[in-house]
Amino acid sequence: MDLTVVAYVIYLLVSIALTVWVARTLSHNGRIFLADVLHGNEKLADAVNHLLVVGFYLVNLGFVALYLSGGDEITNTREVFEVLSTKLGVVLLVLGVMHLGNVYVLNKIRRRGVMEQEQVPPVTPTDWVAPTAGA
Repeated sequence: MDLTVVAYVIYLLVSIALTVWVARTLSHNGRIFLADVLHGNEKLADAVNHLLVVGFYLVNLGFVALYLSGGDEITNTREVFEVLSTKLGVVLLVLGVMHLGNVYVLNKIRRRGVMEQEQVPPVTPTDWVAPTAGA
């Protein structure tokens, strides 16, 4: 079998396995975070979590597919390892950037929700005061 094809198969297997592992980890732990961000609305948290996971899969698997081709023909075992290390390293960096992007956006949403809660008075007002003419 051609070593280039062997490198492609290994690259696809490892990249897809890494993408699935990261997506499952984000989904499992992100659900708890989303439930907090969305004030305990479990159904909405599950729906948003599912949509984020689908988007994560689409972007990462699309990148893996696009990054598959390229380079010269691989003629020896050393080149297989060099090509795989480069390709898998880039895939890992993209997965890391996607993860940090997700955490950043969710943190911004959570911070906005906390600020909105702080603006609500702890007790409802009991009286109304008309503005004065001098103010």
